[in-house]
Amino acid sequence: MHPLLEVRDLRVTLQTSRGAHDALRGVSFALDHGQSLGLIGESGCGKSITALALMGLLPDGAQVSGSIQLHGQELTTLNEAALCKLRGHRMGMVFQEPMTALNPLHTVGRQIAEPLQLHKGLSRSAARAEALRLLERVQLPQAAQRLDAYPHQLSGGQRQRVVIAIALACGPDLLIADEPTTALDVTLQREVLDLIQELVREEGEQGMALLLISHDLGVMADTVQRMLVMYGGTVVESGPTADVFRRLAHPYTRGLFAARPRLGLPRGTRLATIPGRVPALADMPAGCPFADRCERVTDACRQALPPAFAVGPGHEARCLHLDPHLLAA
Repeated sequence: MHPLLEVRDLRVTLQTSRGAHDALRGVSFALDHGQSLGLIGESGCGKSITALALMGLLPDGAQVSGSIQLHGQELTTLNEAALCKLRGHRMGMVFQEPMTALNPLHTVGRQIAEPLQLHKGLSRSAARAEALRLLERVQLPQAAQRLDAYPHQLSGGQRQRVVIAIALACGPDLLIADEPTTALDVTLQREVLDLIQELVREEGEQGMALLLISHDLGVMADTVQRMLVMYGGTVVESGPTADVFRRLAHPYTRGLFAARPRLGLPRGTRLATIPGRVPALADMPAGCPFADRCERVTDACRQALPPAFAVGPGHEARCLHLDPHLLAA
């Protein structure tokens, strides 16, 4: 029995001004109906490239190896026409910035109705009626009046709800949400995340799965069952969300956790930072991608990508210098 989504040893090579370089280095994970999985890491760690690879939306010239299977169907070998039949139908995506994700020349009602007409074969009037139902489902105020509005006439939070409605229009099996709250204030962030969680729960065990991309540890703690910590195009730690937060096995995970803002800190307290920055693709070390920023680095770390060590049930970390008490027996 295949999981809904299975990714095995996914590698993506991109063309840059300094030649071809690996943006993803052997990413593997699985996700089933009704499950939620989070990808977390700094900008440039490979989170969005992973999402674009799943959707078949990588830049021209990108080379892909490994396997991406949806319902047991291999996606990496599909042509554009076949992928178009899946996008918006079996896979939906909520993009970071709703203003660029929406077409400024078309009303929001038309943009929600379009996938319904393409994939479901609905008539224009039926698609419009379903678009209204979807806007009401995502709790857009005055939904009937908003059908004929253009994106620039809506607030950021309202536009994001429209983007979610488009992603959900055809009842996808997989919803990919790439930093869905980046452009929103704190109150709207919470509303949008609660909405996404509610929609996933509505579908039940045989319903929609969620792949959430974020750089926010708090969002991960509140939203997903499992999480992958990404750095340098690879997964450096993975496991049940509660276990990852409890153990913080990888030095990079600990750095992210220490750098988070916290209530109650004295005025003027400086947040901890991880020294250095994420290397460019052309400067990625041959071994552990975090080597140049890690206080525990040794020569062995720079020789080859460390294997993933078990630190608990379903919990792994890719580091040669894990605390001995963390290692699973």
